[in-house]
Amino acid sequence: MSIRSTVSSAFLASAVATALASAAGAAPLSQEQVKEAMDKGMEKCYGVAMAGQNDCAAGPGTTCQGTSTVDYQGNAWKFVDGGTCATMKLPGDRMGSPEPLTRDVPS
Repeated sequence: MSIRSTVSSAFLASAVATALASAAGAAPLSQEQVKEAMDKGMEKCYGVAMAGQNDCAAGPGTTCQGTSTVDYQGNAWKFVDGGTCATMKLPGDRMGSPEPLTRDVPS
């Protein structure tokens, strides 16, 4: 096998591995993962996740975890330490919420 062929094969294998990892990250959290977070005292907090870093519920047209497209997207939640959601201060006088928000939702 030539060096060029070896490099191409390695590149292809890396690209496939990256694609599979990305797809796995977009899967919904399992009930076990949610229960584990809740048992650790975490709570769901809407409107606090950066784009692509939500834990779930990113609204219509998304698959779930890691699929928010806007920073602080109001209909996407992230687990945070219990009791901190409603007091989190975010840019632009935004606040986190235990319920979905209508702000910063992509059109």
